[in-house]
Amino acid sequence: MARRMTAWQPAVAALGLALGMVWPAHAGLFDDEEARKAILDLRQKVEANRQASEVTSQKLAEEVKRASDENVMLRRSLLDLQNQIETLRSELAASRGQQEQAARALSELQQRQKDLVTGVDERLRRFEPVKVTVDGQEFSVEPNEKRDFEAALATFRKGEFAPAQSAFADFVKRHPQSGYVPSALFWLGNAQYATRDYTGAIGNFRALLVRAPDHVRAPEAVLSIANCQIELKDTRAARKTLDDLVKAYPQSEAAVAAKDRLTRLR
Repeated sequence: MARRMTAWQPAVAALGLALGMVWPAHAGLFDDEEARKAILDLRQKVEANRQASEVTSQKLAEEVKRASDENVMLRRSLLDLQNQIETLRSELAASRGQQEQAARALSELQQRQKDLVTGVDERLRRFEPVKVTVDGQEFSVEPNEKRDFEAALATFRKGEFAPAQSAFADFVKRHPQSGYVPSALFWLGNAQYATRDYTGAIGNFRALLVRAPDHVRAPEAVLSIANCQIELKDTRAARKTLDDLVKAYPQSEAAVAAKDRLTRLR
């Protein structure tokens, strides 16, 4: 027997149909939301990774820049250090040069001081009395006295009697108290005898005898006086002079010559 459809059955059928249509639509909607959410999550992760990458890149760039800046500063520091080293080397070289120059200057100064001292010593020695021995007599004289006497004697020994006469006469005048005077008078008399100034010679020989009667040249001076008197044709005076010579200096060689002259004059 066929069932009779009640009044509410169509409604129930319609509701069932509606529900059948709603469930698949709801399921599709749910799948889209999940996908969208997954995409959003992925986008967020990508964005986060991008931002992190940018931060990392920025940090890396900053590190690179900082390293580059530090490298530049290091190079500048090295350059400054090299410049300082070169400056120190230059200063050291200059200092060594100054030291060498100072050493040379000191050496030159010491040499000049030495030369000055030597020069002063030499000048002092020029004025410092020296001891000499002439005709057996030792005495002290000034350097200029020694020089003048030796120059006059050298002139006499060269046979230049007139210049020697002037030199000895000048010496006696300029150095009247010199120990050389007796010898100078003797050679002056001989120079005058050689130039035939017999009277002048007699005067200087006698001056020698008055000043130094015990002088080693005294006997020769007396004999020379007699010779001058003989040249002047004063035989009487010559004999007396020779007699006085033999009596005053009997042991001298001049006394022997005087005796021989007396024999010939008698």
